Parts: sequence; C-alpha cells; structure tokens
Amino acid sequence: MTSAPPTASRARTPRASLNRAGLAYAVSAYALWGFLPIYFIALAPTTPVEIVAWRILLSLVFCALLIALTRSWRTFAGLLRDRRVVLIMGAAGALIFVNWLTYVFAAVSGQVVEAALGYFINPIVTVFLGVLVLRERLNAVQWTAVGISIVAVVVLAVGYGQVPWIALVLAFSFGFYGLIKKHVGPRVDAVSGLTLETAWLAPLAAVLLVVEGLTTGLTMGTEGTWHTVLLLAAGAVTAIPLLLFAAASRRLPLIYMGFIQYFAPFIQFLVGVVILNEPMPLERWIGFGLVWIALVVLAFDLARGARAARRAALAAL
Repeated sequence: MTSAPPTASRARTPRASLNRAGLAYAVSAYALWGFLPIYFIALAPTTPVEIVAWRILLSLVFCALLIALTRSWRTFAGLLRDRRVVLIMGAAGALIFVNWLTYVFAAVSGQVVEAALGYFINPIVTVFLGVLVLRERLNAVQWTAVGISIVAVVVLAVGYGQVPWIALVLAFSFGFYGLIKKHVGPRVDAVSGLTLETAWLAPLAAVLLVVEGLTTGLTMGTEGTWHTVLLLAAGAVTAIPLLLFAAASRRLPLIYMGFIQYFAPFIQFLVGVVILNEPMPLERWIGFGLVWIALVVLAFDLARGARAARRAALAAL
C-alpha cells in the first residue's frame, strides 16, 4: 500500500482548514444573532426607538473605522459613484430599519418567541418571494413547504385571535432585504453595504434622537457606566456578526449556510421560552411544529438539489 504523494496531502490540508474556519465563522455569526435579544433587554429602560437610532449611528461610525483601518476607501468611493447601487442600498436601508425596529420592539416587550418565528419562516418567505418577484417556479416539495407554513400562520392567528404581525414583518422585511442584496451581488461587501445603508438612515436616526430627547428623554449617559458602555457597543454588536457571516459565505457551500441559518431563531426560541419564560400555549406549539415540518421539507429539497447538482457536475467531467 503506497502513501499519498506529499503534494496531494498539502493540497487537501488548506481546503479542510478553510472549511473549518468557515464553519466557525458561520456558527459564531448566527449564535451572536441568536443571543441578541438578551443584549437589547439589558439596555432597559432605553426605548426601541433610541436603541435603533444609536444602532444606526454607531454602526456607521464602526464601519467607517473598519474601512479606514483596512484602507478600503477607494473601493467604497467607487460604489458611491454608482448612483444605481447607492439608490438600491437606500432601499435596503429602509427595509433594515423596519426590521431592526420591529425586532428590538419584540425583544424589549417580551415577544422574543414570535421574533424567532419570524426568522424560522424567513427561508420559506424567501422562496415565496422568488415566485412573486423573480417569477421563479417551485416544485411540488417547495409548494408543500409553503403551504404548511401558511397553515401554521393561520393556526397561530386563530389561536391568538390576531395575526402574528411581528413574525410576518420580520420575515418579509428581511426577505425583501435579501432580494435586494442578491440584486447587487458580491460587488457590495458586508462593510460597504452596511456603511451605505446606515449612511442613508443617519439623518433619520438623528431626528429620532432629537424627538426622543424632547419627549421621553435620552438614556445615553444617564443610566450608569455599564449601561452607557453597552449602548456604545451597539455599532460593534451590529457589524461583527455581519462580518463573520460574510467571511463564512466565502468559505462554505450555500447548502451549509442554509442549514446553519436556523441556529439563530432556535437560540432565540430557547431564550424566549427557557430564560424569559414566555408563554407557550398549545396553539403556539402546534404553529411552531408546523413551521418546523415545513423547514424539514425545505431542507430535504435543498439537500436533494445539491446532490443532483454534484452528480451532474461529476457526469460532466
């Protein structure tokens, strides 16, 4: 039995370590997003409006520092000269503002479980938007997943006597946000994208802080040192998971990212149920159960498609 040539061994090693690094980046990003509600709850008594306003402004500052440290101003300036990209990122900024405000409101008002539901159904909403917006065709398995998720929303609405609007706003705002990011493609990296989005939102954030200061009053610097440090960390807390996500996306196949994305809502669900003791009546368990079944169906279709693509690639060799 002969050993593998040294060159082959060296060729495999970097690839393996690269995949492990990508997996670590992806898990870290989604784990940080999963525990984000605890961070927002720790900012009490700051209102959702003030939290989001500081999050916008401090994210802009944090991203500007990153661009300066990485000397990426030339790349960023090139994006600024493209009016189409700038306008598209303005639309992305509007969607992420709605998403952030809804999510923070859910966290501080004791509705973390419903926020988790929003991110559980987001992949299904993304598939649905592909049909409505991109005119994509779904196969029978994908339609089954969409149908089950619609039944789940109906069950939750009937059980609670109202539509789970927080979950739907989060799912659709992030779904449309994903469509926009797909439209600009890899041309706009994570830092430049977030910089452009928050630059568009910065004037709105400044106005919100002025209004908040004149009405309920700002909490920045008034609730103790620890609270101030946490609030000042909003920019880093926002940008770091995005950077980890971008690093993972460049290293891992899409199918791995598709499965790992469920880490965040699963952790959020555990935070809501186990740590915050949010109620889970029978109709909510049934609704979540249906959503999880839909995700299993969707994951099965994703895995089947990936296997078919690999077989086609091997046959073409």
